[in-house]
Amino acid sequence: MKRNLTDIISQMTLEEKASLCSGLNMWQTKPVERLGIPSIVMTDGPHGLRKQANPGDMSSKTVPATCFPSGAGLASSWDRELIREVGAAIGEECQQEDVQIILGPAVNIKRSPLCGRNFEYFSEDPFLSSEMGASHVKGVQSQGVGTSVKHFAANNQETLRNSINAVVDERTLNEIYLRSFEGPIIEGDAWTVMCAYNQVNGDYCSENDYLLNQVLKQRWGHGGLVMTDWGAINERVKGLKAGLELEMPYVGPEHDRMIVEAVQSGELEEAVLDEAVRRLLTVIFKGYDGKKEGFTYDAEVHHQLARRAAADCMVLLKNEGSLLPLKPEQSVAVIGAFAKHPRYQGGGSSHITPTRMDAPFDAIAGMSADCAFAPGYLLKGGEADDSLIEEAVKLAQSKDVAVIFAGLPDSFESEGVDRTRLDMPSSHIRLIEAVAAAQPNTVVVLSNGSPVTMPWLPQVQAVLEGYLGGQATGSAAADVLYGKVNPSGKLAETFPVRLEQTPAFLNFPGGKSEVTYGEGLFVGYRYYEAKKEEPLFPFGYGLSYTTFAYEDIRADRTSMKDTDTVNVSVTVRNTGTVAGKEIVQLYVKPLESHVVRPVKELKGFAKVHLQPGEAKTVHFVLDQRAFAYFNTDIHDWFAESGAYDIVAGPSSADTPLSVTLSLESTGIPFRKVGRNTKFYELMAIPETAAFAKEAMEGSLERLKQMGAMFAESMGDDGIAELFEAVVKWRKYDALRSLSGMMGGGTSEADLSKIIDDLNTKLKLNS
Repeated sequence: MKRNLTDIISQMTLEEKASLCSGLNMWQTKPVERLGIPSIVMTDGPHGLRKQANPGDMSSKTVPATCFPSGAGLASSWDRELIREVGAAIGEECQQEDVQIILGPAVNIKRSPLCGRNFEYFSEDPFLSSEMGASHVKGVQSQGVGTSVKHFAANNQETLRNSINAVVDERTLNEIYLRSFEGPIIEGDAWTVMCAYNQVNGDYCSENDYLLNQVLKQRWGHGGLVMTDWGAINERVKGLKAGLELEMPYVGPEHDRMIVEAVQSGELEEAVLDEAVRRLLTVIFKGYDGKKEGFTYDAEVHHQLARRAAADCMVLLKNEGSLLPLKPEQSVAVIGAFAKHPRYQGGGSSHITPTRMDAPFDAIAGMSADCAFAPGYLLKGGEADDSLIEEAVKLAQSKDVAVIFAGLPDSFESEGVDRTRLDMPSSHIRLIEAVAAAQPNTVVVLSNGSPVTMPWLPQVQAVLEGYLGGQATGSAAADVLYGKVNPSGKLAETFPVRLEQTPAFLNFPGGKSEVTYGEGLFVGYRYYEAKKEEPLFPFGYGLSYTTFAYEDIRADRTSMKDTDTVNVSVTVRNTGTVAGKEIVQLYVKPLESHVVRPVKELKGFAKVHLQPGEAKTVHFVLDQRAFAYFNTDIHDWFAESGAYDIVAGPSSADTPLSVTLSLESTGIPFRKVGRNTKFYELMAIPETAAFAKEAMEGSLERLKQMGAMFAESMGDDGIAELFEAVVKWRKYDALRSLSGMMGGGTSEADLSKIIDDLNTKLKLNS
């Protein structure tokens, strides 16, 4: 239904406009009944619906809903279509429960594995996180229900999250932390964005003009509304000016009065308020019009989707001697309290009341002819119980195989608190070590929202990373253990050997008021590759019950301009005996750069299903952004001229296929030529290349003449070596060197004229 929003706004009183900028209660927006403006309902997500039965009553219980795998697990599927299906199912459940906006997806980057909310986030890689988030948004919104992409931005820890100032340089902020939001917001067209509690570079996210106005609205063109995380307001009027429309939840009339008084005093232009109201009305009416009255979803269908999703998310980390898949005739000792009381979701605002619950032991009992259970450890507390371990060892010795369900209890990771170590509880570790010593055929199934150390890894035959698999985690684990599902998940984050190895170790979680992102661009695999550090398991890693061969990579061109695209094809074959899915990963690797860059970065991926012996060719299209870095001189993306390897393989640490491409930049990496413009920057631009080459050659001639003064002390060989090093350095020198000792003969007036002429030639404002 079309409405004239300008006309509606013109009929609103100042007080009514201000009132729309805060909620009605905990979960609803305010109505303006005389103008036909309805109230809409929003509620927690993101991996399922967490709705209180009465939105106005904080004490009311949450309604049952399908609990899907959390973000950490879903991202390990690397499956856009699967995540879109899950999103659509969540949207259907929102329709049944009369919810117009679900709060999610959560796309913050996993800067440190210690972040207590990592179970809710997708990845350490911004491209993967962005793609997963976009698919989630498209799925939910296909059902006429809105999403709220969160938490914008740099909300990468729970310690002091309400006040901490994230100090992060502009390039890192854009390449890593903001890049993760682009897909859900631009491609997914998310209705709303939720700002984070923390500060970024000195301004609270709720009143950060750079984030909300300059990036979100101006650069990305977001047309929806920005809401606070619950209670994330700082200064109400300042927030409104910076691009914050909706404060949640309602805290009383005072903040609404602040807006009215700011307009009346001239502190706030009413046009700014009108624009906020226009955005609010756009989303409110979209949600209201999208309602499907009387809609119901099929809980069993959604449960089976949750089961399929959980199985596709699980990552087989180890399988020595092909112990897995298990055979029905093998006797099995099922060990670990998680086998009967699974840890299937994280703690905090995303905690869902599931429609049903599948326990691993029950599912295994339905597939095994002979299985028995021992708890092995207590659900609460981390200390080992010798009697429980002894019982588990005896059971393991009496069976063909021991399957241990272990990981992290609820108390070890939750919204609101960060982890302090990567270790599992000592009760879980001692159990695994004792059982593995007694039973050589030991499998460990992990339930955790983020990486754990594995000192016991050499002692066990197989490890299955189950993450927090949702309400069907038990049946999904059994499906994978018994080969009904061939595991196809791959890690969306690096698993370190130890905490001290992690990129942010020296800077996480910061001091009492700020945290410095000292690792810069080198988050996750970018850090391990640059440092040549070998992690426990690399980004993108995961095994299968079959094998795959990467046979060929081709590009449809060997050179391109940054205004072109290149089509890349990768052929992969199933060389094993069972059908399986492989995740083809494509990375771009700059061979030489004038700025610091990661060794390589993920720029494409595809999940492909292959029968035994079958080969398929996967196609990727790479544009300028695949080769670009964020240039802080022009405050935009810039692809520099040069050679790039495009590599493909099954993980970040294994990329056997490679093709080289030469890229020619048509952009200008600076806003105007100045004294500090580099020779190499001018040489990369056709209009100024000849000048730069001539100027640098003249400078080098002067260097040769001056070399004589060192010849006596260094000899000819020493001079040659020194000159070679200096020449390489001079490549980076700035224009101002023309008037210095090394350049010789160029006056300040001459330099100013040269700069003016160059700007004129490039049509830049000097």
